[in-house]
Amino acid sequence: MKKYLVLLLCLITLSCSLDDDAPIFNLEFIPIDSVVIPEEFELNTTYKISLKYTKPSNCHSFNDIYYAKNNNERTVAIVNSVLQNSDCTTLDTELEKSFDFRATKLGSYVFKFWQGRDESGEDIYIIEEVPVIE
Repeated sequence: MKKYLVLLLCLITLSCSLDDDAPIFNLEFIPIDSVVIPEEFELNTTYKISLKYTKPSNCHSFNDIYYAKNNNERTVAIVNSVLQNSDCTTLDTELEKSFDFRATKLGSYVFKFWQGRDESGEDIYIIEEVPVIE
C-alpha cells in the first residue's frame, strides 16, 4: 500500500507544470546618481546615508541595497527587480533610498557607491572617505 501511495505522490508531483504566464523578474544594479553622507562620523554613532538614483522604467522596482564590507571599505549599490517580457514605459524618475551606518572603529571608512560601467566595461564609483572621530 505504501508503494502505491509513494508512486501516486510521484506522479502528481511530476505531472505539475509551471505556469507559462507567470511574470519573470531579473535583478539588476541601478547606478547611484548622488549620495548624501556626513563629512565625518563620531565613534559608535549611527548615521543615515541617502542614495539618489533614477528609476529607468515602470518595469523596474526597488528590491534592496547591496552592501558589501571589506575591512574599512564599503561597496554600495541599488538593486532593482526588473519585469521581463513586458511592455515597459520609460520613466527616468528620481528616487531616494537610505540606509543606516554605525561607525564602530576609529580611522576612516571608504565608501564606493556604484555608478555603472564605463565604455570598457569597468565599474565606476562615487568614492567617499569619511574619517571617524571620538
